[in-house]
Amino acid sequence: MIGLKAKIRKVLGRKTKRLRSGQKVPAVLYGPTIKENILLEVDEKEFEKVLSKVGKSTLLDLEVEGKTMPVLIHEVQRDPLTERVLHIDFYQPRLDEAIEVTVPLVFEGVAPAVKDLGGTLVKNITEIEIKALPQNLPHEIKVNIESLETFDDEILIKDLKVPVGVKVLREPNEIVAKVVPPEKVEEELEKPIEEAEEVKEVKEVEEEKEAEEEKEETKEEKEGEGEKEK
Repeated sequence: MIGLKAKIRKVLGRKTKRLRSGQKVPAVLYGPTIKENILLEVDEKEFEKVLSKVGKSTLLDLEVEGKTMPVLIHEVQRDPLTERVLHIDFYQPRLDEAIEVTVPLVFEGVAPAVKDLGGTLVKNITEIEIKALPQNLPHEIKVNIESLETFDDEILIKDLKVPVGVKVLREPNEIVAKVVPPEKVEEELEKPIEEAEEVKEVKEVEEEKEAEEEKEETKEEKEGEGEKEK
């Protein structure tokens, strides 16, 4: 597995801004086998390299004070203007229990119905929810679109090639992608927009929950800083 080094973070609360000025990013490590959250700091550039390779669904070896442990990148908070990483959540899962994650679909090849018939490729689904043991989680799932030879051809969820031990948490007959004639493009594109609105509502609820969790973490950091000053 790809590795990443981290240090125990001694800088807490608002003082974490000093870390970012030094190209370091504050982070936290938690999980079912970790009694108390571990506050960390990692190198920003090294983290970006690792993130591009493993994403949020593949285990990486996090080395902390000479000890290595398998973790997932659970959440990455970025500055809305600069896109720089502000905070990272690492999650250490149990390796004997399956977990649910979302992985992106990567479309490969050229659809004959696009090349030869002048159609437009419509991607109804660009990421899917899967369930598997942490060590079996894929970084992405590739979708070959060369089977789309006519406007009647479709790629369904059940057509996806997933690794052994990975379960897709969507209906098998859902349409992943197809090619439509030019005159039907606008009609088809309206469907993903409707789905996006539903996803947006769910995301807003999740963001509210994450905001509450962040407040709790900040409270713990302040309490820890108070104990240290004593």
